[in-house]
Amino acid sequence: MSATAARITGFDTYDIRFPTSGELDGSDAMNPDPDYSAAYLVLGTDAGDGAEGHGFAFTIGRGNDVQVAAIEALRHHVLGLRVDEVCADPGLVSRSLTGDSQLRWLGPEKGVTHMAVGAVVNAVWDLAARRAGKPLWKLLADAGPEWLVSQVDFRYITDALTPDEALALLRAGRERRREREAVLLEHGYPAYTTSPGWLGYSDEKLARLAGEAVADGFTQIKLKVGADLADDIRRCRTARAAIGDGVRMAVDANQRWDVGEAIAWTRALAEFDPYWVEEPTSPDDVLGHAAIRAAVAPVKVATGEHVQNRIVFKQLLQAGAVDILQIDAARVGGVNENLAILLLAARFGVPVCPHAGGVGLCELVQHLSMFDYVALSGTTRDRVIEYVGHLHEHFLDPVVIRDGRYAAPAAPGFSAAMAPESIARYTFPHGEYWAARAAAAQEAPA
Repeated sequence: MSATAARITGFDTYDIRFPTSGELDGSDAMNPDPDYSAAYLVLGTDAGDGAEGHGFAFTIGRGNDVQVAAIEALRHHVLGLRVDEVCADPGLVSRSLTGDSQLRWLGPEKGVTHMAVGAVVNAVWDLAARRAGKPLWKLLADAGPEWLVSQVDFRYITDALTPDEALALLRAGRERRREREAVLLEHGYPAYTTSPGWLGYSDEKLARLAGEAVADGFTQIKLKVGADLADDIRRCRTARAAIGDGVRMAVDANQRWDVGEAIAWTRALAEFDPYWVEEPTSPDDVLGHAAIRAAVAPVKVATGEHVQNRIVFKQLLQAGAVDILQIDAARVGGVNENLAILLLAARFGVPVCPHAGGVGLCELVQHLSMFDYVALSGTTRDRVIEYVGHLHEHFLDPVVIRDGRYAAPAAPGFSAAMAPESIARYTFPHGEYWAARAAAAQEAPA
């Protein structure tokens, strides 16, 4: 089949769940027992080159089947599309999915349906980068500013960022990009780690992992807080003793507090010099974040992993509500919308420190930050990508951390493809792991 005639012919979804709640990996004040999960999609084609597109939405267990069903609801938009057209313009798919007039009623542009859009759009970008023979960060960095602007939906955000302003930012970002690309390839991108700080870990485990993180070259760690103030004070004291005064320590409440409580709690932890307080209240409360930021300075306010779309990000920036913007590769509508958010952050001069605490999120979001450094913001100052140290072994192109920094991916694609054996073992409920667990539960005495 000719390249121009090839079409998308496969749309295979999987409910993949990992039993992370058993070791309390990922535990925090709002989510004490997460099972890190992926509503996973593989796009196949009849092009004959073997290239596929991989994407997923991240969840934490129950409800992952609902997320898979939402992705399945988009099948008819994608099957039969010409491969060359969607790879040349992934925005075609993004606009089609967000514009479905009936499915849009379930959002619009938020929640389960919008995360499903993100999974499909990211799979298309993975396919495009694979067929181009480039890692996604380089595909984006090499793209012309006019083409990148064409990929962004500016509806609802032109009061903060116009296409002409975005074009100017991208044109300026191209200056000296080859030099920055060489720096990235040699030195990588700065990271911080949350691996020591899960709320369910003992003080001993916290201290050990925090010390190991510093020894491994990380210059920032993060602790989960928000369940009990006395426990948080003790744990912050333990962590600060383990890492010393020269390493940044952030704290993350995972939306646990009301506005007044967030202010009081953050002030109570101020003696331990937290660099930022993350998700101190509801991710939808723009004015609440602004009030918290004004009250807790010089502690910075960070949020974004649960922000629903570019419109809420716009408002957070317009209101001066955040010091640190945290994008998530799988929460919003995929690469296209994250381009809009990165451009908004550049327009307002706010650093982006992505969320990556989940299965596969490190693999994805590294590409977006690396593009931002090479071809948009041009800096890594006060910018770090979150890193967690589990579940990378399930990916065919896992992240590589050296001296506390992400090494730039070299393999073509979005680093989203999972190992077939992991898919077979952890697909819920009939994969090998979950079937064996169900059988053991049936055999156990009542």
